[in-house]
Amino acid sequence: MTATPTPRVTIKDVAARAGVSKSAVSLAFNHKPGLSEATRDRIFLAARELGWSPSLTARTLAGSRVDVVGLAVCRPARVLGLEPWYMDFVSGVESVLAEHSSSLLLRLVRNMDEEVGVQESWWRGRQIGGSILVDFRADDPRVGLVERLGLPVVAVGHPSLTGGLTSVWTDDATAVTEAVRYLAALGHRRIARVGGAAALGHTAIRTAAFDEAAGALAGAWQVATDFSGDAGARATRSLLTASAPDRPTAIVYDNDIMAVAGLSVAAEMGLRVPDDVSLLAWDDSQLCRLTHPTLSAMSHDVHGFGAEVARTLFSVITGGEGGSHPVPTPVLTPRGSTAPPR
Repeated sequence: MTATPTPRVTIKDVAARAGVSKSAVSLAFNHKPGLSEATRDRIFLAARELGWSPSLTARTLAGSRVDVVGLAVCRPARVLGLEPWYMDFVSGVESVLAEHSSSLLLRLVRNMDEEVGVQESWWRGRQIGGSILVDFRADDPRVGLVERLGLPVVAVGHPSLTGGLTSVWTDDATAVTEAVRYLAALGHRRIARVGGAAALGHTAIRTAAFDEAAGALAGAWQVATDFSGDAGARATRSLLTASAPDRPTAIVYDNDIMAVAGLSVAAEMGLRVPDDVSLLAWDDSQLCRLTHPTLSAMSHDVHGFGAEVARTLFSVITGGEGGSHPVPTPVLTPRGSTAPPR
């Protein structure tokens, strides 16, 4: 006996389930204006329930751009693959792209000039519907490029760096100040910071905030790195090789990879954490909870941050409001790696 084939779900079925017209379904999946968010959400829910998604071929033939979001990152592949922040961030972005039947086009570039060329090529070649811009610098050339091309973007960075582009950002200056004040309240008077790449705008913001917050301390040090574990280990070793009265009793790291590397260096040098030196990480990935002792951290919902960036980009693509969108400041989470100095 031959089984009766299951009828193929069509756009008409989705429209009927959502209580809208077929054109409304098309508007929703092509991310065009003209629908309320409630209607758009109802259409996406109906499509998920029925297991329907639009044909990319049909959409291309109809003249619509295939739904792809671009993300170019200027980091070595070996560093990016190990950095929990980017993995969590991309995961958050993807969670929203999936709701819109969209994909992420990720490209690693060697420098800013290469990224400018990539973004222009993507947009002129109709490969993307919009782009996520990260790692802003002072006088960033992408600001002028976006204005010239009319490329829909969301900038991940403080408004002081993004030239009026729609931006999503965290208050790094306040977070750094809180970290220094916390360590000072424990009694630390010699505090160091192992920072990221000096050319990055958010690194400069953190550097300035640390200088101001640590101004009244007996000693303060800052070392720039490339965010890698090797660079974090070298920076930690250089800070801790001085004699006890001249070395920091606490170190703040710009990411969790460097903090874990710093913990290993302290053990290698026979120093106890937190008895001899306290360590504080940034972002608070799973790495911070797997070490011994566990690492205190400035906790940040990176997955949620990535999701908010993607939602904001879709708003820009569909003609929604731009502007500046701050997300919650990283929150201090004390654990076993910080304590009063002895």
